[in-house]
Amino acid sequence: MEVMKLKRKLTDDSKQIFLEVCVIPSAVSTQAIASTGIDAVIIDQEHGAVSTDHLHSMIAATAGTDCAPLVRVAEKKAEYVKIALDMGAEGIVFPLVHNMEEAQKCVSMLRYPPRGKRGWGPFIAHSRWSTDLMNYKGLYEDRCVSILLIETVQAVKNIESICSVEGVDAVFIAKFDLSTALGIPGDFEHKNFISAVEKIESAANAAGVPLGGGPVRNKSEFDIFIERGYRLFANFDVLRLKNSVQENLNWKNQNS
Repeated sequence: MEVMKLKRKLTDDSKQIFLEVCVIPSAVSTQAIASTGIDAVIIDQEHGAVSTDHLHSMIAATAGTDCAPLVRVAEKKAEYVKIALDMGAEGIVFPLVHNMEEAQKCVSMLRYPPRGKRGWGPFIAHSRWSTDLMNYKGLYEDRCVSILLIETVQAVKNIESICSVEGVDAVFIAKFDLSTALGIPGDFEHKNFISAVEKIESAANAAGVPLGGGPVRNKSEFDIFIERGYRLFANFDVLRLKNSVQENLNWKNQNS
């Protein structure tokens, strides 16, 4: 089985990438999701209940599948990034990236010196990827994925320069945060939100940077996203769980 294949998938324009954001701190649920054939899980340390204690077991739960374990770090700081990578993460999802300089710093945190600033310590990661300790860097450094969340007014303003940064593997529109930053939380039909999204879409597609969005609620929405150039699609484990239970309760209520 090929390992760390997500970066290769991202370079193939014909492939759509499905991701599940895991806010539930459970290796069991992560393993179940990974076994479906989904492309990646995003283990969420920014908005999820995932502590460092859970991080290793959730990453390890993807072993034996084609599912890439990504981590959305709490902040775009080296101390969060290096522990996630050293636990065996295949890539990092960076929140609150505002400009080109911050995007460059994010990429540098995935690379070892002299190309970057990642500290050397894959004492756990090398076993997750079934290689020797001293072979990890040569085999996997350039396969680690960097995904940037676009969720602020500043990021929208600077989106062209952000997309120009070498080493950015994808940008993802975080629509809940972006609408909040625009002063219209949850109003995805507002002209200001639509304008911001169109600017991001245009810049990413022009630069050839894979673009992500979601949650995607149905096949019709999925088809619309594809027409607009999106290639990454995310949903949340806790919302799927809640919606599934509510659907069953609706059956009960319909018969009462």
